Amino acid sequence: MKKLLILTTALVATGYAASAQELNIVSWGGSYTVSQVEAYHKPFTEMTGVKINSIDADNPATPLKAQVEAGNVSIDLADIELSDAIRLCDEGLLEPIDPAILPPAPDGTPATEDFVPGAIQDCAVANIVWGTVVAYDKTKFPGNEPSTLADFFDTTKYPGKRGLLKTAKRTMEMALVADGVAPDQVYEVLGTDEGVARAFKKLDSIKKDIVWWEAGAQPPQLLADGEVVMTTGYNGRFFAAEVGEGKPFGTIWDGEYMDYDLWAIPKGAPHLEDAKKFLAFSTDTQRLADQAKYIAYGPARKSSNALIGLYKDGKTEMAPYMPTNPENMKNPIWTDPTFWADHDAELAEKFNAWLAS
Repeated sequence: MKKLLILTTALVATGYAASAQELNIVSWGGSYTVSQVEAYHKPFTEMTGVKINSIDADNPATPLKAQVEAGNVSIDLADIELSDAIRLCDEGLLEPIDPAILPPAPDGTPATEDFVPGAIQDCAVANIVWGTVVAYDKTKFPGNEPSTLADFFDTTKYPGKRGLLKTAKRTMEMALVADGVAPDQVYEVLGTDEGVARAFKKLDSIKKDIVWWEAGAQPPQLLADGEVVMTTGYNGRFFAAEVGEGKPFGTIWDGEYMDYDLWAIPKGAPHLEDAKKFLAFSTDTQRLADQAKYIAYGPARKSSNALIGLYKDGKTEMAPYMPTNPENMKNPIWTDPTFWADHDAELAEKFNAWLAS
């Protein structure tokens, strides 16, 4: 708490309270953005007087890249995936982040030791660890609920439409694991022509039953509307629908695809120093723990875990719904951002050709 008070004092001392400054922050929308608004935006505005304009995008990396390349940047901060953070940094489109601006843990542990491995990048800092999982409608499979990634591809035992993300990333890895590839060998396999063909062959087995989605809010809606009986999607979105809205959803954690989301500042951000202060504030121990009150994503700092308690309803324990819960991580696929930074364009082209075939 003492460290947080020091941070608060330092922020106010910069003159924020009298500032009419605004920040444009781009994120993914839906229940995820709500969690950020409640845990980060509102307390930051209350503390500093800085207004935050929250902007939704299907993938915030897309408008960020477009704005920087056009030389017309209005975004101050964006929430992006790890592979995009590495790629955009390599392309010179992001501002470098000095880890020294990040506050230590409450016990004094430096931020560089408190964040989980890989969470602090040259141009970005993670806020959450999240999972792409499979969710299903429990009412469709009474007494015979699916439990593995292979079940998702078994339309004989579990008939019905499937929702899948309309990109190569995540979709191809999950197809390979469903086909028997060990998660720690996925990228070795996917890096070969034979592995790519194997992934497409597995996807071919359900192609006629696929309903494609592109935005994070779509999978829970597809499931709720009965357009699909199972769908991949982000674990926090399914949590919001199941616990927050009472939907009869179940989650398959087998083969969950683990990734980070990170704050990044575009090169040429109009309010660079303000953006850095928000980034530091929103990734402190307490703020990351506070976000977990609103959505089931794991904090990127180790010191935040002990502070995770109940959902905003005051009764639901959040731990069982976290993608980082040991019970949920028995067969995870950990994203390889270097692989995707190197192969994204190539596999996207092959994936689009497969879609059109």
